[in-house]
Amino acid sequence: MTGPMAHARARANPADGKPPVRRGAGVVAVVFLLLGLLGFLPGVTSDFPALRFAGHHSDAMLFGALQVSVLHNLVHLLTGVGGLVLARTATGARAFLVGGGTFYLVLWLYGVVVDRDSGANFLPLNPAGDWLHLGLGLVMLAFGLLSARSHR
Repeated sequence: MTGPMAHARARANPADGKPPVRRGAGVVAVVFLLLGLLGFLPGVTSDFPALRFAGHHSDAMLFGALQVSVLHNLVHLLTGVGGLVLARTATGARAFLVGGGTFYLVLWLYGVVVDRDSGANFLPLNPAGDWLHLGLGLVMLAFGLLSARSHR
């Protein structure tokens, strides 16, 4: 359809006019929300009855590979909510991506050096989670820094 009626019926794309950094931060935030929610879903999280609030004794495994606890899932949910709030502005989106990326790289490093059988492994962390944290941290940090450079 052409003419004035074509425009009146078409819905606006919510991404139109949004800087890529805001869209990227929003996508990352939704991923974190999904990870947090799925960590509470039996079936997606194997050994669900073994889910503990915190610590290395939580044997629940998201997707059968990522060791999770209630606290770990809550961290993902809070990261997602914070990301959605910060993604409302380009500056906030960059701060979320750079700050969150840095946080997840520190978490990766912590997972590499922590004694997995000690109380210090409070989230809990396992090798699969370490790789995920490394990947998330690098992607978030790179996108946050590269997007800041492209808008100067």
